[in-house]
Amino acid sequence: MRNPESLTDAAHGADTGARVMLVVLCCVWGATWPIMRIALNEVPPFTMRTFSTLVGGLALFAVCLIRRSDLRLPDAKAWTHVAVSSLLNVASFSVFSTFAQLGAATSRVAILAYTMPIWAVVLAWLCLGERPTGTQPIALGLCVAGLAILIYPLTAGGIPLGIVLALATGVSWAAGTVYLKWARIAASPMAVAMWQIVIAFFVIGACMMIFEGGPDFHAAHVDGVVATTLSGLLGTGVAYGLWFTVIRRLPAMTASLGVLGSPVIGVIASVLVLGERPTAADVVGFALILAASAFALLGRTPPAETVTQPT
Repeated sequence: MRNPESLTDAAHGADTGARVMLVVLCCVWGATWPIMRIALNEVPPFTMRTFSTLVGGLALFAVCLIRRSDLRLPDAKAWTHVAVSSLLNVASFSVFSTFAQLGAATSRVAILAYTMPIWAVVLAWLCLGERPTGTQPIALGLCVAGLAILIYPLTAGGIPLGIVLALATGVSWAAGTVYLKWARIAASPMAVAMWQIVIAFFVIGACMMIFEGGPDFHAAHVDGVVATTLSGLLGTGVAYGLWFTVIRRLPAMTASLGVLGSPVIGVIASVLVLGERPTAADVVGFALILAASAFALLGRTPPAETVTQPT
């Protein structure tokens, strides 16, 4: 028989490792927001997203080869789950967030996309039975307060389309996160991430052909091409590889609240790179969201979920 203490130590190690990956993911996703904005200044949205998804997919595939990851999906049911989660997690997120940045400031889009934890908590509670535990209720309350402070000033003159799309980004992402937790696909996280990106590439590529008539780089300079490449390498390849691993090892609520550090980093990067200036309400909202992220990361994970390991 296995030593219970060894099993506990292994579970704790996996939990700690997942939380470290969550911190790295926050930094990567946060830095990607201003990079995307630079790319969109010179490259049409569907072209930018198609090629960034291609670059990210190739990068993730290279990592899979190096790690000798098993990329097989066991059956048609698994393929169906991956296709649905791809539309929610990758394709919808990519399209909504891209067009949102064309209609609103990057810093605000980055923050509003992270209404995702609110929707994820509700969906996880309804669909997965994950009730808030430990410091997570505090994290959720801080999250709601911070987002309310950020969103309310935008409603005075009517909500811009960019804001609606930013919120749609959060909703689709939350649905995809909870769907993956519910589906429990019997495949490695890298395989699930890889095939989601492949499916999303063909979906977004089809949109590029329909709405833009094919790849359009005629107005792009070196910085636009480099930004498109980095957006794919970091925001798709590295980030999705980390994300789909994290949500297999942590409860949906913990993972969702934990990435709230990303928009804060995104706002700081937008200030430094794009010259955007947050208002007083923005600063207060950002502070509350950062506090929510800290409470989520430091909260205890329910035992039943900490032992869930990648297959």
